[in-house]
Order: sequence, then C-alpha cells, then structure tokens
Amino acid sequence: MTLTVNGVTHHVDVADDTLLLDALREAVGVTSVREGCGVGACGACTVLTGGTSVSSCLALALRYDGAEITTAEGLDENDDVVSSFVECGAAQCGYCIPGFVLMSAELLAENPRPSEQDITDHLEGNICRCGTYPEIRRAVAVAAERRSPK
Repeated sequence: MTLTVNGVTHHVDVADDTLLLDALREAVGVTSVREGCGVGACGACTVLTGGTSVSSCLALALRYDGAEITTAEGLDENDDVVSSFVECGAAQCGYCIPGFVLMSAELLAENPRPSEQDITDHLEGNICRCGTYPEIRRAVAVAAERRSPK
C-alpha cells in the first residue's frame, strides 16, 4: 500500500489487520503518533487526513491506502499553532501534545475565530494527564489571534 505522510510517499507492506498507528510508527518511522489508550478515547494517536482528525489506533491502515496524512512532524515549527503551544507552555511531559496540536490545527481550519467554549468542545476528546488544559486552551486562542486579520 501507499501512504503519503507529511508530503513524502511511502510504500509499505501491512497485514489486513494492521492499524494505521502501527503502520505509521513501525513502517514509516513517525514517532509523534502515540498509543495512549488504544480505544480512541485520549487523542494521543491523532493524525489528520484531508484536514480531518482520525484516531489512528482505531483505523485500519489499508483503509488509508493512497491517503495524504499529516502528523505533528508535518507542521512547521513556525506554524502558529506549534509556536503558540511552545510560547504558552502548553506541555509538560509532551506525550499528548502532538494530538492536541493537530486537533487545534483542525479546529482553526474549520473555525478561525473560535470562542473559549468552541476550543474546549473541540479538544474534549484529548486527554492531558499532566493537566495543562488552561495553557493548551490559551495556546489555541493565541494561534487564532495570530491568524486573524489585523
């Protein structure tokens, strides 16, 4: 099968039951996609396909043959979302942050001027065990402010 990950095409062999998470980590070498819960409830495995979030721990890899997938590595370090997470101190251990960053990017693509409630609602499926939710929500708001026309 073929996966285009962060703009690079990879030809990988996977079994019928291989999860997208495992294909990305083991066959492609992407390390930001992580298994947190294994049941799609924590967001650590989030990737974007066509700009839409996918829990890669639940998705069969074969379903994404030919798909374009974005992981946290695919975002530029100067991206508004990435830089706002750094500046707002929105990470402690960092395990969950790639998923939060991708969910935030998805939100801002859909809703460039989200309210605080919009941010909270969109990130509801992601879990941060360190409890940096206020900093994460602030980082999304800062990114939205940066993207708004002055």
